[in-house]
Amino acid sequence: MLPLGEIVDRLHRAYCEHIGVEFMFINERDVCDWIRSKFEPPEVFKLSEKDQRILLARLVRSTLFESFLATKWPSEKRFGLEGCEVLIPALKHIIDVSSESGVDYFVMGMPHRGRLNVLANVARQPLDQILCEFQPTKPKSNDEATVGSKSKHGDEHEGSGDVKYHLGMSLERSNHATGKEMTISIVANPSHLEACDPVVQGKTRAEQYYRGDKNGDHAMSILLHGDAAFAGQGVVYETFHLSDLPDYSTHGTIHVVVNNQIGFTTDPRVARSSPYCTDVAKVTNAPIFHVNADHPEAVMHVCQVAAEWRHKYHKDVVIDLVCYRRFGHNEADQPKYTQPKMYSVIDRHPPVLDQYSKKLIEQGIVTESEYMEEKRKYEEICNNANVKAKSETRSLSHWLDSPWKGFFSDNYKAEPNRTGVAMETLQHIGNAVSSLPPPDFTVHSGISRMLKGRRNLLESKQVDWALAEAMAFGSLLGDGCHVRLSGQDVERGTFSHRHHVIHDQGGDQTGTYCPINNLFPEKEVEYTVCNSSLSEFAILGFELGFSMHNPKALVCWEAQFGDFHNNAQCIIDQFISCGQEKWVRQTGIVLLLPHGYEGMGPEHSSARLERFLQLCSDDPDSEQVGNEAEILHDCNMQVVNCSTPANFFHVLRRQVAYPFRKPLVVMTPKSLLRLPAAQSSLDEMLPGTCFQWLLPDNKADPNTVKKLLFCSGKVYYDLLKKRDELGRTEQIAIARIEQLSPFPYDLVKQEVKRFHGANEITWAQEEPKNAGGWTYVQPRITTALTHEERELSVRYAGRPTAAATATGNKLSHQEEQTALLNDALTL
Repeated sequence: MLPLGEIVDRLHRAYCEHIGVEFMFINERDVCDWIRSKFEPPEVFKLSEKDQRILLARLVRSTLFESFLATKWPSEKRFGLEGCEVLIPALKHIIDVSSESGVDYFVMGMPHRGRLNVLANVARQPLDQILCEFQPTKPKSNDEATVGSKSKHGDEHEGSGDVKYHLGMSLERSNHATGKEMTISIVANPSHLEACDPVVQGKTRAEQYYRGDKNGDHAMSILLHGDAAFAGQGVVYETFHLSDLPDYSTHGTIHVVVNNQIGFTTDPRVARSSPYCTDVAKVTNAPIFHVNADHPEAVMHVCQVAAEWRHKYHKDVVIDLVCYRRFGHNEADQPKYTQPKMYSVIDRHPPVLDQYSKKLIEQGIVTESEYMEEKRKYEEICNNANVKAKSETRSLSHWLDSPWKGFFSDNYKAEPNRTGVAMETLQHIGNAVSSLPPPDFTVHSGISRMLKGRRNLLESKQVDWALAEAMAFGSLLGDGCHVRLSGQDVERGTFSHRHHVIHDQGGDQTGTYCPINNLFPEKEVEYTVCNSSLSEFAILGFELGFSMHNPKALVCWEAQFGDFHNNAQCIIDQFISCGQEKWVRQTGIVLLLPHGYEGMGPEHSSARLERFLQLCSDDPDSEQVGNEAEILHDCNMQVVNCSTPANFFHVLRRQVAYPFRKPLVVMTPKSLLRLPAAQSSLDEMLPGTCFQWLLPDNKADPNTVKKLLFCSGKVYYDLLKKRDELGRTEQIAIARIEQLSPFPYDLVKQEVKRFHGANEITWAQEEPKNAGGWTYVQPRITTALTHEERELSVRYAGRPTAAATATGNKLSHQEEQTALLNDALTL
């Protein structure tokens, strides 16, 4: 029995010196007892002499790396680690402990501060490659990483690149402590500090999924944060809430907060309302370990406990490294403008290496000469790497965070890929998704009626959108391709059209049945369809990360309504549209965005088609030439607005058909889901068929047509119905541009030439004039008409410009719709 004074002293040493632990909010006694056992026993923080020497050597490398860069390139921005040099030994210790526990794949995400140091001393990126980024040279591109960037003319397209402190990488190496082989992948990140958090989680989940690592025993994620961003950016909260969801969990992430106690120039007292920057982690009962970064041995202990916690409980944990930022936001910034008192103290404060080396020398753990020799050796390594860097050319392959070994090929210059499927396969899939579940399964009467309707369609060899999608997904599974569909309410579908997961209405009403996963029992791939949390930013980022890992998978994210994607605009703008250009990283992710004007108001009408078209990098004044493969190969992303289920089927299958990957944005329908006129024949999906970039008007007579309309998507059926009512089929032709970007110049020219008597060309759309496709297609149709003998220009028919995407008044909507139809169909 210990006296009370001794108990108080022990608790004080455990919790009130260099470490503070928050865990009492966890409502599991055995878990809390486990945490106590890691901090309360005497001498628990003590390191062996060997570990102390390793820690010192790692601090030397962390500190001297920054001082080397500061000396050689004093005016360069590098967002150094000065003030938190202990981060490097901390991360290395987490990796050592996790490697010993069986982890061999680490996915890391971090902001720019300290990234170069982490690349050099944690991931062990070749130092000369890092120093090359400080040299004013262009990268070489004769490596696999840039095959996906080579233009159709054969020249190498290097892309815009990115600043060095945003770059990612992936490297296989052995772990020094355990001798085990491992992979470290650091995901590239823009200046949006926490944007890569869900991307890292998606990439980690993909690695776990494809290797059957159901508990995260072999692959894990480590996320680094800044204190201001951790507390201030909502995507942190969104990402935390993925941590225990069945189809999104990575079975425990170790979060390391580099707590500068300042955000750029903003003090904590005006940067957050919570006591600690880490309080957001409490929403998932993650233990939080606060530690003074000036006490490296205490830091090593909390890293040890964090890694053990993750291995034991497979849940998130947070390490709060309470440190400081020796310089300003970047090395050229003057922090005393806004924090004079803080930086007067920092100016006098000795670096952690000076403090720790002095301690070990005084204790006789190392000698002064041994310490100086350790510094000399690393300085020599840096100098040698700098000499080598001056004679080397940058290699883009070293900055690829998701390498797809053996995937890319120069042999992509083929004819349009035929994505049709054999009739027996289509019927097999159709029968499966239109049949009742097993006899012991009670189906809702509404589902029974829906399944009967599907069977009736199949008997007439017709498909609607739901059947076409199921056939695309099912046939890809049959080809050995994993399919993942994620988003809000995707299992049923926002508009109750999909029903890929059927729920048992009998028994305890908890059973589910997914017919698509019973199509090909002999195949080792499955269909993953999962309702997501009510998040767009984190979920789209997660699916992007998932798609980056394996090119031989179709990964789709569906918005509940198309315009909800603007909550994830950062992922679209900073990662999807330009990821290949900045980071030579390809992705085949598919965005399914419900779009269409049906009187549902400004928040449920437009998927903001114009924003995606604006992000496309093709030149409106330069006509693209080549076959489908060549044109798609050179684009940064594809934007389609399909008007038929068959075309939707083909564009999904085309997404994994070529030996390169490009993002695909699909404006998906709402009312067309059940419109009889918007059905396709199975014949349009058979072998030999493919995606149609433009659907011509085969009803109109080229000899009598006076006006040629181009449109895209759902408005086609409104125009068609009105044209028939007016009896103007012989005077007006309506062609559908199914793929807006890359633009089908040749097919537009072909359609214009076919209707040789047309003296007027009109683009019709249901969106306002300052939205939709008008500003994108108008200059491109004009370019297509450059050599046309007739004097033709493109006229607009549609809603007038508007600040809101659509009216909320149904009567106003109908009046606008009538006006645009009359305008488009007037001769």
